[in-house]
Amino acid sequence: MKQHKLVSLLSITALSVSLCAGVAQAKDFVSVATGGTSGTYYPIGGAIAQAASKSGVIQATAETGNASVANLNLVGKGEIEIAFAQNDTAFWAYNGQQMFKEPLKNVRAVAALYPEHVQVITAKDAKIVTVDDLKGKRVSVGAAGSGTEADARALFDIAKLTYADMKVDHLDFGQTTNRFKDNQIDVGFVVAGFPTASVMDLTTTKDVQLLSFSDDFLAQLSKTFPYFVASVIPANTYRGIDKETKTPAVVAILVTHDKVPEAVVYEFVKGMFENLDAIQASHATAKQITLNGALQGITVPVHPGAAKYYKEKGLTVPEIK
Repeated sequence: MKQHKLVSLLSITALSVSLCAGVAQAKDFVSVATGGTSGTYYPIGGAIAQAASKSGVIQATAETGNASVANLNLVGKGEIEIAFAQNDTAFWAYNGQQMFKEPLKNVRAVAALYPEHVQVITAKDAKIVTVDDLKGKRVSVGAAGSGTEADARALFDIAKLTYADMKVDHLDFGQTTNRFKDNQIDVGFVVAGFPTASVMDLTTTKDVQLLSFSDDFLAQLSKTFPYFVASVIPANTYRGIDKETKTPAVVAILVTHDKVPEAVVYEFVKGMFENLDAIQASHATAKQITLNGALQGITVPVHPGAAKYYKEKGLTVPEIK
């Protein structure tokens, strides 16, 4: 009888310890939508997920995604916790513009990551010096309905240009560089972090330039379209382009939605920036991710969990409504 009671007591004690351990080890699981496996978002997203998980409070996992538009739709529907997107596309989503027919007012910013530059490639023999010189030229503005095309339209708006002023093609990055190689276009728009693989490949076989914009143009562009920031592509980033290029950039950011708990986003951001070295080592582009730049180019309201961390670090959180 005593032995039976002892066994029962030990069993109850073991169960209690097990339950307590289970509570102690409980984690919030966070999925991070990135991009295709051949792009920049996926490897950097994987490193960010690992960094965010190091505290043991949350378990973040990177998943492949279809980049900005698709990711924002997932966030808007509450089907994923964190996602990569460009700040211009996030702006359009939040305000129901461009490819978004209805505003996604539940989208919130987590962190700004790095600039993605508007790279306006021009054939060297096309003699294009300013944006006005695009008149009458054969121009690839990006795939139809893409963020690249929307960015191109914004630049044309400032320059007072319309599609009627040029011969327009809707081509993706790969098609754009192939058309250059076949001498079928004079200008191509690419929006991506530099160095961009397709542009690097093009410069090995074709003499091209990058269009540089004036300071006045960049200032007017940013004033009219707040998702653009003025930036520079350094000289010799690409073969044969030995001068720096002043150009607008949008910003790759992380977004979430307003139903993700404050504590979860706080721990995600904290883990990310307290393990920044590992993230920066994951990809050349990731070296541009810094705490000081975490709010640069933010175009939607900052999630309270992220805002709490940034305020603790002395950053000024922008008020966006």
